[in-house]
Amino acid sequence: MKNEIAPTMYYAFGLHISSEIRLPELLETTGGACEADVEIKLGDLSADWRAADVEDDFYAFENGRFLFYVPEVAVYSIRDGRQVIVSPLAGIEEERIRLYLLGTCMGSILMQRRILPLHGSAIVVDGRAYAFIGESGAGKSTLAAAFRSRGYRLLTDDVIAIASGGEDGRTPVVVPAYPQQKLWQESIEQLGLQSDRYRHLYLSKYAIPVTSAFSVDAVPLAGVFELTRTDKDEVTLSRCQALERLALLRIHTYRPFLISRLAGDQWHFSTVTGMASRIDLYRLQRPAAGFSAHALADAVLRAVLGGEKVMQA
Repeated sequence: MKNEIAPTMYYAFGLHISSEIRLPELLETTGGACEADVEIKLGDLSADWRAADVEDDFYAFENGRFLFYVPEVAVYSIRDGRQVIVSPLAGIEEERIRLYLLGTCMGSILMQRRILPLHGSAIVVDGRAYAFIGESGAGKSTLAAAFRSRGYRLLTDDVIAIASGGEDGRTPVVVPAYPQQKLWQESIEQLGLQSDRYRHLYLSKYAIPVTSAFSVDAVPLAGVFELTRTDKDEVTLSRCQALERLALLRIHTYRPFLISRLAGDQWHFSTVTGMASRIDLYRLQRPAAGFSAHALADAVLRAVLGGEKVMQA
């Protein structure tokens, strides 16, 4: 992997990112010099990793730095929300390195900067952001793609960056990430697309560019939908109650095991408490069998546009 002589400047998650590693998924900044909020560099972390007090074989925390090791890929160092050093293993492809760089590394950077990262996708409806959270494989990206097929714009996929904004400085705002989705081949086919048109990532997952359907502006967050499976044959939607909201927002924070080490439990609790009081939070259940993305999108639209009364959980 070749070290670039001059780093390229990108913009994502509300941050100017200077990177020695090519990041084609991100938007390059143009015109005028701007100071980098985050620097991504190549380096040799082998000695640092050997000397670190490693936890669970993959993680280490020391003096504002988070180290993590991905077998057969790289060692990464994230420090103070401002710097990422990547130490690739021999012969590894850049694409594999970028998966973790744009995932765990960026989620950690956001957390260190006290910007809440949730695990999911977010779209824009009528000038407001709505986030879909849930476990891996719940169908978050597929639901967001169903909205895109109807002309709605994507804000982010995988890592949802939520900052404080608005006139009072306390309104939760979703900051756009970069114009790409990751979809399984099955979802691509069910949405009427063709996988051979897209770049293969790993297993049967593909990168879907969404430049023309991407929102470049931060948007106030109005609602969060937790997507889960059910044995029922129909899509069901219910509104979550106060205490349940806090638990869901913690569970679906991106890499929740990092909260106490990178940002602190007190910060996270106060952040999600303030956020939960300002948004609607729903549980959206989909049948375990069959393709229900469009029915889910209908249920979301009825709820947010006032077309249907939602059950209380």
